[in-house]
This record gives sequence, C-alpha cells and structure tokens, in this order.
Amino acid sequence: MAEPGSQRFYRAPCPGCGAPVEFRSAQSLFAVCAYCQSTVVRRGETLARVGKMAELFDDFSPLQLFASGRIQATPFTLVGRLQYAYEGGRWTEWMAQLDGGERIGLLSEDNGAFVFALPLVPTEPLPPYPHLRVGMTTAVNGRSYTVSSSQSVSLISAQGELPRLPELGRRFQAVELRNEQGEVLSLDYDTDPPSAWLGRAVQLDELQLSGLKDETAREEKGRAFSCPNCGASVTLQLENSRSITCGNCKSIIDLKAGIGGELHFAMQDEPVKPLIALGAIGQLQGVPWQVVGFQHRTGVAPGEDEHFGWNEYLLYNRKRGFSFLVDAEDGWSMVAPTSGAPKLAANGEQASYLGKTYQLQYAYQAETSYVLGEFYWQVERGQRTFNRDFARAGGLLSMEQSPREVTWSSGDRMDSDAVAAAFKLDARKDLFKRADALPVSVAASGMGCGTIIVILLLLFFLGPLLFSLLFGGVTGSSGGYRSSGGSYGGYSSGGFHK
Repeated sequence: MAEPGSQRFYRAPCPGCGAPVEFRSAQSLFAVCAYCQSTVVRRGETLARVGKMAELFDDFSPLQLFASGRIQATPFTLVGRLQYAYEGGRWTEWMAQLDGGERIGLLSEDNGAFVFALPLVPTEPLPPYPHLRVGMTTAVNGRSYTVSSSQSVSLISAQGELPRLPELGRRFQAVELRNEQGEVLSLDYDTDPPSAWLGRAVQLDELQLSGLKDETAREEKGRAFSCPNCGASVTLQLENSRSITCGNCKSIIDLKAGIGGELHFAMQDEPVKPLIALGAIGQLQGVPWQVVGFQHRTGVAPGEDEHFGWNEYLLYNRKRGFSFLVDAEDGWSMVAPTSGAPKLAANGEQASYLGKTYQLQYAYQAETSYVLGEFYWQVERGQRTFNRDFARAGGLLSMEQSPREVTWSSGDRMDSDAVAAAFKLDARKDLFKRADALPVSVAASGMGCGTIIVILLLLFFLGPLLFSLLFGGVTGSSGGYRSSGGSYGGYSSGGFHK
C-alpha cells in the first residue's frame, strides 16, 4: 500500500518477543509492539522495554494504522493510536505523520466525529485547569475561546509509535475550548506546561483516505448478554454504547462497567412508541442513516407550569458518526453537535456561529422521560439540562448545558414528507405532519392576508387545546405546543472530541 510522506523508517527487534518494531516518524520515541504489547523506547540504535500496554478495545473504527490521506493537500499517514477514557465515555487519538515524519498531527475520533489538530505553541503561559470553568470565555494566543468541557481522563491503551507516552492509568485533566470559527483547542494537563493542540472538524471523505479497515472486519462475538431485569437476550450493535434498553421489558441498562461487569438497570413505564422503528435505515443528506436510539424529552420554561415534549431519534452512519432527527410540534429537523462553540450575546438573545447570527426562540429546563435502543452516552430517565434554542431562516442552533459540559448543536429543518420518504413510510406520511405545515396550507388556499392573520391569532391562543384534542392520541406526536428546537443528544452528547 502506498504511504505518502513516508521517506524512511527504523526497524529493530522487540526486546520483549523479538518481533520487528518499526519507527516511521522522526518525532516518535516510543512504540507498542503489535505482537506482545510491550512498550518500547528508542535509544539510539537499540530498543528498550519499559512496560506492557493493555489490549486495545475494538471500537469498530474505519481507521487503522498506516491508513493514509491528505489534509489541505499535505499527505499524512496514521502511525500511532492512543485510547483514553473519562466518565462519559472513551475516545481515540491517531498520530498522523506529516512531511515525511518531520511533523506530527492528531486525528481525534469520538463517537464517529473527527477533529484534525496540529500542535499549538502558546505565546504566554496557559492558565491552570482549575481556572478554566465550563462555560467561561478566555483568550489563548489572542483568540477568544469558550470552555466546553473539563474532564478527568486516563490512558487505557496504545498502539504503534508515539512521540510521547502518558503513564497508563494515571488520571489527568483534559480541557477543551471552542470558538465561533469552529476551532477546537485541546489542553492536556499531563505535562508541565500542558500540551496544546488546535484543530477543526473534518469528514473522513474530505481526507481522501486509503487503506481503511474493511467494514466486514467487524466481530460480533461477545455482544449479546441477558437483561439483568427479565433475563431476555440483549444484543449490542455499537461498541461504544454506554446505555441500552431491553427489547422485552424496556428497562434501561447501564453499561458503564462493561458487559462483563455488574449491570444496573432502571424500569420504565408510560411507554412512547416511535413513528420510525429502531433499526430502520433512511437516506438523508445523501447517505444511509440507521436509527439506533430513541428518546422522548419534556421541557418547561422558567416560571411556567405547562410542559411540552418532543422526540429525538439517534442516527448512525459509519463515516459520519451520529446525528439526531428531531420531531417537535413545529416540525422536523436534522442536527448534529458543532465542533466549535457559538458566541452567545451578553443578553442571551442572540448567538453567532460561522458568520451567521441566530435569534433566541426558547429557554427552558429539559428532562429525559423515556428511551429506547442504544446510546453512546450514559442516558438515564430524569436527566436534566438547561437549553437555549436559536433559529434563523430555517437553520437551528441549540445550547445544552450540564454541570460538566456545554454542548452546541446545529442543523436545518426538514419537510415532513421528506422524512417519511427517507424511511419508506410514505403510506403513513400524514402521521409525520406537524404544525409547521399549517401556514403553508393556509396560504395555498387563496385566503386574504387579513383572514390569515385572524387564523394565526386563533392558532396562537387555541393551538395548545386544538393540538391536544386532535393529536394527543397519535403515536409519535411531539406531545406539546411549543418546539424544543431539539436538545440534540442529551447529557454528554459527544461534545468531547478528545
């Protein structure tokens, strides 16, 4: 396989098992033997064994060592892999050799989202991590960033060659900052001073990758287990799932300890039946998406008593990662977490991102009330966040805040007929209709402007009652009169791209 940018490499026998260990990058000092997992350090022309690395967990990533591609016309090759864990999940960092091994980049992969970053040299000392509180803004190298995540993390495994090697299992603080230009700044406080990487989101297709892992290489062994509540067989489809519901008793099963660990569960009542079945595949944005999870959520504005509701379908595509199809009373939308952090106005009434300004629509407390399927974060009934929803000309922007993380998501509204057609449910498309279709149908009827205004006023005042009477019993309706705009994933929804 061609390896662009690879000009030379050093090979020596592993001091643990004698198998060949290669160093392709001049920046690499450490490597992990692919045969015995020995951690070796290069000292001149010899290798010394300095420990043993834990086995990799299979994350079903399409990436693998020695896959090659291009970033802004510069060729690179993946030569190393680090796997980290934090309370909300796991992520992988791929060491990318650029310029024939003279430079190292970082391709971070978290739940199907990718960020390509290069080392950043700070022009002044970085602040200690206790000073970087989630939600605050700060400046680094003259650019403004918002702190989006601060997590205690640890290295759990490694593969290939590495410029440095954090101590296996030792916990350290990792902080992520983002800005409205879509940049992601990662600070790792496992060294003094901390290391800094600056990057932005990428799609695998734009990297022109070759040498990807064959999709048929996925192994399904060990992916089934018995429900701890009813004993029915439960099968996982996604390696990184942190929660799953039993198809028989609908209990939420906590997978934080892994399948081999003690499994905790929570019973659910008041079932909500989704319009789109779990496992269904729909063609959206030109690629196939599979429905892997579903949750019903409710919201209430501060100082109000009336609750509203909406549904979220968790979608998965092997190269695109995860997105969310949101079914709210005012229409459908498809959204995904942003890589950058939009800039929130001081009064909270506007938010700007990638040169566009969005106006505040709603601010409310959100709570998860019912879930089905698999989720890459640890989902629970009763999880609560504070949300702000913004909109502009069909585009949506949403902020969801928990004590440890601020997640922004963006997307666009979708026509209900297009959603039904995408999942081959045209025969049931009337069930997909939402309140957003009303002004269009009224305008098409030829009524005068005055009549339309009167109807809109009546809808405004009587809409809650009419919607409850007409659609309260329809399966899959959003169950409220206000749009949530979509919270887009709930707690720990993939905002941490490290």
